Amino acid sequence: MRILVVEDDDRIADFLTRALHAEGHSVTRLDSGVNAVPVVQNGDFEFILLDLMLPGVSGLDVCQELRFRKIDIPIIMLTAMDSIEDVVRGLKMGADDYMTKPFDLDELMARIETVGRRPRSAETVSPQLCLADVLMNTDLKSVSVGGIDIALTAKELAILELLMSNPDKLFSRERILNNIWGTNVDPQTNVVDVYIGRLRKKLGKDEQPFIETVRGMGYRIHQSVFSQAAD
Repeated sequence: MRILVVEDDDRIADFLTRALHAEGHSVTRLDSGVNAVPVVQNGDFEFILLDLMLPGVSGLDVCQELRFRKIDIPIIMLTAMDSIEDVVRGLKMGADDYMTKPFDLDELMARIETVGRRPRSAETVSPQLCLADVLMNTDLKSVSVGGIDIALTAKELAILELLMSNPDKLFSRERILNNIWGTNVDPQTNVVDVYIGRLRKKLGKDEQPFIETVRGMGYRIHQSVFSQAAD
């Protein structure tokens, strides 16, 4: 198996490389998260071991960006942090499994084998929308911002899903009304504006709105919101 190890601790990286080679795996190592995404995109890796605390770009950010780009390579995150909050946050960003340091080598190898056997198809991967630090699971109807769960109503979820599913696409108020409330709603109502305001407040993005207003035309989530974050 071709495995990418992203780990800034030379001692741990060397240990992992030797152990994985002994098991017959091919290993490439990076010591920061800065170039991890392009390396994965240009490589032919089958598995990623990803440290959480990396210089430059964190492992969480790398994982989030890979999943946003629809790169479905299995990922096990490695970290010295062991709180339940860290575990949940890593999994929400798209990691398949999570191990805390120091870890048992036999257990790590077993988890690599187990995770590597899981089917990897569009039907089996949890459908997630991920823009900037906003993560939505469209199956579970859950939303988190920076790993913190946000409670949204059914209509708020529906509007957010519509916009996040179509980044850069401009939706008029009338179109949002038709999609979310149906065609029997007064087109003069300001209900869309009210719900957009609620969403911005709940997402904590009032100063630099995650949802952009195009005056006289409608709303959209602009590409720059998350492309700049990725840089």
